Amino acid sequence: MKVSLFVTCLIDIFQTDVGMDTLELLEKLGCEVDFPEKQTCCGQPAYNSGYVDKAKESMKHMITVFEPSDYVVTPSGSCGTMFREYPHVFKGDPVWEPRAKKLAEKTYELTQFIVDILGVEDVGAKLNGIATYHTSCHMTRLLGVKEAPMKLLSNVEGLEMKPLAHNYNCCGFGGTFSVKMTEISEQMVDEKVQSAEDCGAEILIGADCGCLMNIGGRIDRKGKPIKVMHIASVLNSR
Repeated sequence: MKVSLFVTCLIDIFQTDVGMDTLELLEKLGCEVDFPEKQTCCGQPAYNSGYVDKAKESMKHMITVFEPSDYVVTPSGSCGTMFREYPHVFKGDPVWEPRAKKLAEKTYELTQFIVDILGVEDVGAKLNGIATYHTSCHMTRLLGVKEAPMKLLSNVEGLEMKPLAHNYNCCGFGGTFSVKMTEISEQMVDEKVQSAEDCGAEILIGADCGCLMNIGGRIDRKGKPIKVMHIASVLNSR
């Protein structure tokens, strides 16, 4: 199966290890993975800030870049959701709407692709520790990926999963929200960190680097002994 990897800006700039773990994991599962080097931002920051016309420039570029791909897989529910949003953005455009639809239909978040397309629920991962899982907003509420991550994590040898209280609450990141609404954002991420601590987690796992960067930063500032890991890194552990 041929897969094109869409790594997202945060992974490309800040968390390259997540990109490598995603690549290695897909290859272990028998996928032939390519990385279109002309990929850039999906346009989400501009789009969510109301700059739709500017965002369309990035969107058209990304549609063109991934047009030859059979499948597009991303270790980010947020950016995967943005690709799925493209047809709505270009609705009524005779040229770009059909091209946007084709991209949306072949784009999958990593765990969604592994479980729903490859039909795999046990990737042979091994990681010792007590962990909890943060359900990011875009991935669960907009993309609708809820069960796949938990199915995969339940089969990681040595990993004891604990439920996270108020798990569907936002972590307070929300892109520019954390900058514009700092005090509210801080209270939201404090609740998330406290919930992780209360359940006895040694590891907090998530599937979106924006959330993990926000939660991890707060954990560090509070000096809590909780490790933050992207689910791709957990599933690639041996």
